[in-house]
Amino acid sequence: MSEPQFDRLALIGIGLIGSSIARVVRDRNLAKEIIISTRSEATLARAEELKLGDRYCLDAADAVEGADLVILCIPVGANEAVAEAISASLKTGAILTDVGSTKGSVIQQIQPHVPDGVHFIPGHPIAGTEYSGPDAGFSTLFDNRWCILTPVPGVDAVATEKLQSFWQACGSNVDIMDADRHDLVLAIVSHLPHLIAYNIVGTADDLETVTSSEVIKYSASGFRDFTRLAASDPTMWRDVCLNNKDAILEMLARFSEDLSALQRAIRWGDGDTLFDLFTHTRGVRRSIIEAGQETDAPNFGRETGEDQLPAKN
Repeated sequence: MSEPQFDRLALIGIGLIGSSIARVVRDRNLAKEIIISTRSEATLARAEELKLGDRYCLDAADAVEGADLVILCIPVGANEAVAEAISASLKTGAILTDVGSTKGSVIQQIQPHVPDGVHFIPGHPIAGTEYSGPDAGFSTLFDNRWCILTPVPGVDAVATEKLQSFWQACGSNVDIMDADRHDLVLAIVSHLPHLIAYNIVGTADDLETVTSSEVIKYSASGFRDFTRLAASDPTMWRDVCLNNKDAILEMLARFSEDLSALQRAIRWGDGDTLFDLFTHTRGVRRSIIEAGQETDAPNFGRETGEDQLPAKN
């Protein structure tokens, strides 16, 4: 077994991502000690029952004392309050990072509270399921997935390399990206698909001419997969929309324009346009499979059966 990369890891928040980090760090001996903090007494107690850490704290400031790696695994809207609360307790030389799906807002919220000598390196592991809570995590969540780091200007290069090495040890491929670029890219590949899913499921549920029982009973794989996205954590996605507003609105505008073009093609019976679009998008799907981010197995590459769902321990 390899030597630990960090002496003390503090995880602030212990949902799907936080609990998955705890599990992979334990399994691969990436830190000597894991400290877990969350505001909910019940959630903290559950994390202790699952033996996800070595010490458990309701107070985030207590949790980060002496930690050389601090990871904020909380909704992006909560970052400023937590950063302010832990600021005075962060030790010199510590690496402070996060797992949020937006990066510009995270930097605006956290950076003013980062003490001198603390290395603030925002991050985003692009991995997840529709499940949440400490039971939802599993140690292989990050395997062959991407983690994007968006270091702030002037941050220590050695600290960035150390955090990159940590995520690689967790199983991730790592890219370095500008925060604004990250937010634009994620708006189209993650945020917009979730918003479309929420909207489609809501539209189907609101239809008066088709009953809810029919929607549920006859759901084919397309609608069923939309419901998987639409089952994601509402707090997290509310905060994503509010904190990446400009990029999401731009992508929604582009999507609306393309949707209007699709409406015209259907209205006027333009089969060539429809065929060309469907052929092109099929190629995009093939590229995702070739990149190893999905499989070509039936059911959109997802296994079925309760015994094959992500481990809940």
